[in-house]
Amino acid sequence: MLRIALAALAAFWFAIPVAAQDYPAKPVRIFVPASPGGASDIAARLVGAKLAESPGQPFVAENRVTSGGMVATAQLAQSPADGYTLMMTFDTFASNPHLYKGLPYDISRDFAPIMQVARYPQVLVVHPGLGVKTVQEFVAYAKANGDRLNYGSAGPASSSRLAYELFKQAAGIETTPIHYRGGGPAINALLGGVVQVMLIQSGGQIQPSIKAGKLIGLATSGLTRPKQFPDLPTIAEVYPGFETTSWVGLVAPAGVPRAVIDKLHGTLVMILSTQEMKDKFDAQGAEIVAGSAEQFGALIAAESAKWGKIIREMKISID
Repeated sequence: MLRIALAALAAFWFAIPVAAQDYPAKPVRIFVPASPGGASDIAARLVGAKLAESPGQPFVAENRVTSGGMVATAQLAQSPADGYTLMMTFDTFASNPHLYKGLPYDISRDFAPIMQVARYPQVLVVHPGLGVKTVQEFVAYAKANGDRLNYGSAGPASSSRLAYELFKQAAGIETTPIHYRGGGPAINALLGGVVQVMLIQSGGQIQPSIKAGKLIGLATSGLTRPKQFPDLPTIAEVYPGFETTSWVGLVAPAGVPRAVIDKLHGTLVMILSTQEMKDKFDAQGAEIVAGSAEQFGALIAAESAKWGKIIREMKISID
């Protein structure tokens, strides 16, 4: 199977139009607008190592964490459109323009989508000290004790903050926000009881902590139950229509030759179809998507419209 896969990969690279046959002829940089260990960082390193195998050029992940990923995104927009600078971005790529004014880029104009790599279910989790086991029990507790509850997020512009704000609206509850610099510190605060509830993507510390009883999983945020948490209901089962998911995907500066995008996309499809990569993403609580560039572009546009409307209606702002 390995020989067949390698032969297919080699055939694919040599079948690419002349404009992209020599790509990559030098190292490729993959900006990661998040801390090491985050979903986009892990995705960039997993696929980068495999992308480097056939052409023999490194695909180097570079963490650029400042300002909620906006600095890295602006730098990508200003990079040469030659395919040698890419970015493994995530869901706040679509929501940031609605939270921050005067961004030096336009997500619909300045970038070329390549692929949505994976999506991650978000999980509503609580500290076991609350003594609740279901969404309904938590909502009843929050309505009676909301002034004593803190919710944690990975940052004021993070998807965990936006998802929880949407849940608050659906449930009709109030809890006090505490924003952290990344999901790791927020989860540590939840484990320590500094915050009592979060709605955050699965993987990392979440799955092991739920299995060990250190955290209580109440529900997941997609429309269907993910295989990682088959016994947890969806929030939509309690509040019909509720849906949020986290995702990661690869983008390039606008103007990158289509042949280069097609070459990258085709190679990623083969890489992500292997059992090895499925197992590695599954270990992160992720579902591989590997859709077309056009599908990823449509997702970004839909997510931007969705969160823009929610942010305006709920008057969500960055304090």
